Amino acid sequence: MNNKWMRAALPALLIHSSIGTVYCWSIFKQAIADYIGQPTADVEWAFSLAIFFLGMSAAVLGHFVEQDIKKSALLSTVFLVIGMAGTGLSIHAHSLVGIYLFYGIIMGIGLGIGYLTPVKTLMLWFKDNKGLGTGLAVAGFGLAKMVYSPIMFKLQQSIGLWQMFVILAAVFLVTMTLGMVLIKKPDDWIEEPLVNKFQPVALLKNRSFIGIWLMFYLNITCGLAVISQEKDIMGSLVNGNGIAIFSATAITTVVSVDAFFNAAGRIGFATLSDHLRDRNTVYKIIFVLSAALALATFFMPSTAAWLAIVLVMTFFTINAGYGGGFSALPPLLSDRFGMKAISKIHGLALSAWAIAGLSGNQLASFITNGLHLQYQSMFIVIAILYVVALGIAYVMVKPQQTLVY
Repeated sequence: MNNKWMRAALPALLIHSSIGTVYCWSIFKQAIADYIGQPTADVEWAFSLAIFFLGMSAAVLGHFVEQDIKKSALLSTVFLVIGMAGTGLSIHAHSLVGIYLFYGIIMGIGLGIGYLTPVKTLMLWFKDNKGLGTGLAVAGFGLAKMVYSPIMFKLQQSIGLWQMFVILAAVFLVTMTLGMVLIKKPDDWIEEPLVNKFQPVALLKNRSFIGIWLMFYLNITCGLAVISQEKDIMGSLVNGNGIAIFSATAITTVVSVDAFFNAAGRIGFATLSDHLRDRNTVYKIIFVLSAALALATFFMPSTAAWLAIVLVMTFFTINAGYGGGFSALPPLLSDRFGMKAISKIHGLALSAWAIAGLSGNQLASFITNGLHLQYQSMFIVIAILYVVALGIAYVMVKPQQTLVY
């Protein structure tokens, strides 16, 4: 029982597959708007708030996670369960403010604590394969959409919308509590107090950390810009005869397979980093591949027979790189700044997710709705951003280690 699979990998999957259901938002956002009689655009802010508070709670509470892994798992469970149940009751009461509070703020805080909780433990158990360890954890976050989306759809149909949230709150109470019971750091690791107090200001001034933050932020922003528009892009494509290129079934299939590539990228890219001299090379690979496919989509004529294939390849590549950026982050940070304060450091880096959670969707919306440009314009913009991120990876993220404690 006292091994890395039962004490690290399994509890990480139990916790991350529960909190990862935040990415199922598109399954029920329109249903919420219709049920409470509010514009979809107003309801959308609940998701943006959830991602924002995920990133910011991780940034602020990294020290708490560092101190006691069991307590952080418990706190994450409490916030997530209350957030889910409260969301259901707020929907029942037709309260948009309640949805903001429970789904956006309370659940968002639970997401941030829960996201951080298993990461250091995994890297301690998988000390020779840190990338694989973190990949296993955040793969659960990515796979949650694939696993829970059909379940949520069925629950909405069979028992109702607000009841679905209450039922899932009970389910996550069980799964996350089990994860809390199982999770444990290795017996040979002693969490010693830092000799010198952790210096976040020194970290925030560190050139490599700034570079890592920026390229992580840009990767998420580009990923969210594409992910948020996939359905609309595929739905807008017609052939020379005015017939839709993608059927409703094809669109649903592509979106589902996207979740697989997102999860596969989380395991694949992080595991690849275990075999590279410098883990930062993984980000360079992600940026080159994503920029190349985005450019191919931009320059592909709208009447080209290969357009649909190239477009789907672009979606899959960007989804894989988006997921891989998350899983490759903790091992890269541990290489640059050591393991002692890794939860604090990782938490501060996740503040990039909070900001990108607000900017990614808005970037795509501004290009397609604000400027009224075709979807191809979005691909040239994100290709440029990927190239900027690639430049940052080369210029700012240096290989030497710098301790900030």
